[in-house]
Amino acid sequence: MRKYELSPSLLSADFGYVMRDVDSITPYCKFLHLDVMDGHYVPNLTIGVPVIKSIRRHSGLILDTHLMITNPEEFIKPFADAGSDYITFHIECTDKPFELIEQIRALGKKAGVSIHPDTPAEKIYPFLEKGAVDLILVMSVRPGFGGQSYIPESTARLSDYRKRLDENGSDAILSVDGGINVSTVKEAADAGARLLVAGSAVFGKEDPGLAAKALYELLGETF
Repeated sequence: MRKYELSPSLLSADFGYVMRDVDSITPYCKFLHLDVMDGHYVPNLTIGVPVIKSIRRHSGLILDTHLMITNPEEFIKPFADAGSDYITFHIECTDKPFELIEQIRALGKKAGVSIHPDTPAEKIYPFLEKGAVDLILVMSVRPGFGGQSYIPESTARLSDYRKRLDENGSDAILSVDGGINVSTVKEAADAGARLLVAGSAVFGKEDPGLAAKALYELLGETF
């Protein structure tokens, strides 16, 4: 089992050839990151339930669904029914995060909590306790668009969360999303991230599969 995993973000794929791009990473990756944006919480609109349902029919990858929407409670079941394996919501978008986690798990899915870079790091501390959640997603850019640069302060946040997760005996996956590429992937991993979301650094390349393989090799993973 690999210590590090990539979760290539479909946001940077060619939507005219979605399954071609997904198939290209499948020999190397176990996860596929699906950014769901509503035009309210973030200033962009992307994919929804029908797209994820279609991908599920054609792919056995772990579907890592990231809800960047203001009303996640209304969409947990639809995205679960569509075939998501992990469903991650933003801590800024709900007053009842533990109820959402319970709802996601009751549907047989893994629950994740994400944090915006402008939100104080302490907001996530309750979810770093053992068993509280299945995934912590640190945004290392301001969410809304692909191709942004990694925010350097994200490294300290990852290190802080890694330390606390380990001290608490939590096996929640620490993930990072934003600006992950050949220049930053090792820094984020060394800080404690175990699931690294990469968009343009994978799907923005001529051969996404080989781009993913190159990132894995930088992390010391072999095939």
